[in-house]
Amino acid sequence: MFLFLGVNNKSNNKNIIAMTTRSKENSFKGKNIYVGIDVHLKSWTATVLSDTLTLKTFRLDPSPEVLCAHLFNNYPEANYFSVYEAGFSGYSVHRRLCEMGVKNIVVNPADVPTTNKEKLHKTDSSDSAKLARSLRAGEIKPIYVPDTMSQELRSLARHQHAIAKDQARIKNRIKGHLRFLGIEIPQRFLRSPNWSHAFVDWLKQVCTDTPYGKYVLDSHIRQLEEIREKKLNFLRYMKVIAKEEPIATRVKLLLSVPGIGEVTSLRIASEVVDIKRFKGPDQLAAFIGIVPMCHKSGDDTKEDNGGITTRANRTLRSAIIEAAWIAAGKDPALTLAFENYCKRMKKTDAIVRIARKIVNRIYFVLKHETPYVPSTY
Repeated sequence: MFLFLGVNNKSNNKNIIAMTTRSKENSFKGKNIYVGIDVHLKSWTATVLSDTLTLKTFRLDPSPEVLCAHLFNNYPEANYFSVYEAGFSGYSVHRRLCEMGVKNIVVNPADVPTTNKEKLHKTDSSDSAKLARSLRAGEIKPIYVPDTMSQELRSLARHQHAIAKDQARIKNRIKGHLRFLGIEIPQRFLRSPNWSHAFVDWLKQVCTDTPYGKYVLDSHIRQLEEIREKKLNFLRYMKVIAKEEPIATRVKLLLSVPGIGEVTSLRIASEVVDIKRFKGPDQLAAFIGIVPMCHKSGDDTKEDNGGITTRANRTLRSAIIEAAWIAAGKDPALTLAFENYCKRMKKTDAIVRIARKIVNRIYFVLKHETPYVPSTY
């Protein structure tokens, strides 16, 4: 007998799945059941396979309990395997399925083998069937699932990055509004990319031909001041977090690498989590997205590197690139390397190679738990 308390989002998570029973005559003991789940907010679509057959494709309420009740009722005592694509639902579904005895994995959507027909005729049923078939064939590899603390720390670091992007958007709106009204920004304020208090005070004194343009400008300025205050509070909180265990030790090691500050180190630590999951610096660089794309076909003897890869952890890559610009002016070895690269390529390409060197240093300090010692000349 199996008893499950199922969560039904349509009834405020209070409905109870009825008690289900199945006689031993229908036992699937020793059999494998594979489930591909196409996860959506209001409903899921699941395809169930055995080792040889497609058993069922059906829609269900978005609940691990509902899915497990179906599996345990219809295929009792089997070995259960399931998969869904990483996305908005995070990892709570994965954790709950594992707790209930289902060997679940989460995959990168880009890694699921897809035919041209499936791309042209995309449905929830075909997506769940594709996941189930790939799982049964062993064609997909799971992504790393962080623990709850690491996941929430990651969300904190990513939200700070999102706030910084929002601030940049507001600044662009203000500059666009001034340009639209034909108002020139004084040259003294164009020398620095940072917006000083003096510049904001100047913005507040700008006069427009009508009160309508002034109202819009004042609205943008209020948004800017609010987002700056929000960003400042987040930075203060992150600096406090960076000094507390279990993150403090990793942050301290990362701070020894030139170019990496407290916020960047916290972002790196929250995204990487466990350095042991990477076999070497090359794999870490691929995870971050600081590796070139490669195109080679047939009898070609020359590899066509199409620039930096489009597959990346964009939050982390932007942080490493930013750190590379700082490190190129602080670390003598990187300064010399950057100057040599610039002799044969653009600065933007050269800084990517400096970022790659920083990735090597990040891997070293975290792997060996040893602070980085800069070279001296």
